[in-house]
Amino acid sequence: MAVLLMGIGLSACSSLGLTSKSEYGDKNKEKLYENGSLASDEGGFSIFGSKSKKIDETGIGVNGYLWRATLDTISFMPVSSADPFGGLVTTDWYSAPGEPGERIKLNIFILDRELRADGVKVTVFRQTRNMDGSWIDSLSSPMTATSLEETILTRARQMKLAQKEKK
Repeated sequence: MAVLLMGIGLSACSSLGLTSKSEYGDKNKEKLYENGSLASDEGGFSIFGSKSKKIDETGIGVNGYLWRATLDTISFMPVSSADPFGGLVTTDWYSAPGEPGERIKLNIFILDRELRADGVKVTVFRQTRNMDGSWIDSLSSPMTATSLEETILTRARQMKLAQKEKK
């Protein structure tokens, strides 16, 4: 569990410039509209042929900053599924290198299209290895989920501020 929290803490350090330039937020990125034409203006995908019906700057159904921050924060874990329109990210079981007898799995829900403090909900599933080698469900600390939510929100705010500074 301590290794997981260290991984979360390290992902928060990315705002210090210790990581490579993020692939997200390229303001020169071109957008593809439904009619097949490319444009480099602000906005997202056109849904029914009208450029006035844009869903979001990122073309996804949830807040783009929360979505990217979620994927960035859990990048050390294997992702089992990710639904950018429904706002659900599910990881596969992950065992930290220093904790082979314990593993965790996450369900992360992005609940809003706005960047809000209650816009993300993390559920942590934890299992421990029994003496016979089988995995049994165990309680996880509520602070683990809260810490992950705070890390995702902090990273999303950092991404939003960095985007504003580019403009």
